[in-house]
Amino acid sequence: MVSWADYIRTQNDPVEIVGIVADTHPYLETELTPALYRPLAQLTAAGSLMIRTEGDPLRYTNAIRGQVQMIDRDQAVSDVKTSDDLEDADIGQSSSILSLLGSFAGIALVLALTGIYGVISYSVLQRTAEVGIRRAPGAQNLDIVRLVLIECLGLAIAGIGAGVAGAVTLMRFRKSLLSETNPLDPATLASVALLFLAVSLAAGYLPARRAACIDPLFALRA
Repeated sequence: MVSWADYIRTQNDPVEIVGIVADTHPYLETELTPALYRPLAQLTAAGSLMIRTEGDPLRYTNAIRGQVQMIDRDQAVSDVKTSDDLEDADIGQSSSILSLLGSFAGIALVLALTGIYGVISYSVLQRTAEVGIRRAPGAQNLDIVRLVLIECLGLAIAGIGAGVAGAVTLMRFRKSLLSETNPLDPATLASVALLFLAVSLAAGYLPARRAACIDPLFALRA
């Protein structure tokens, strides 16, 4: 493959276009640029051959070297690599960093969900006396649960807003690690936001439902 800019800079002879291929991304951290494939006979520099095999490609190294030297005994065959080796050399480090970040993100998600559930549940349980006071004048269970869920919803929306803002800011710095991927994926952000919202509501609903079923006198004594 030869970049179009390099070809224009070094060649003046016209070439005939015989076909068009789909976009390729030879380097992870570079954007797509126009390029063209040239026949090996038209290249003056050393070239590379890509060969598709069945099974382990390295088993065919000697056979390939023999075929090449049957054509040209002075042609050396070196630096034989599989496509997996080339891929690891290109994106191995970036892939490791992304895997590490993904692990940290998973741990952070679990800790955040656990923390949200624990804090909201504890805050609702601390309001048992308040629930008893509201029940004494005639507040119904549904009224108590609705009140708690509205407050939990407000806290959850505020937290989700702050989290999304932080995620958008940080992902701009990691955009170079992503290939053909939008760092601000709306589906991912929406899924995580809904997950946090569901956990927050569940954390408020379950303790509120239990507190609303407690006898008002017992709640007042507590």
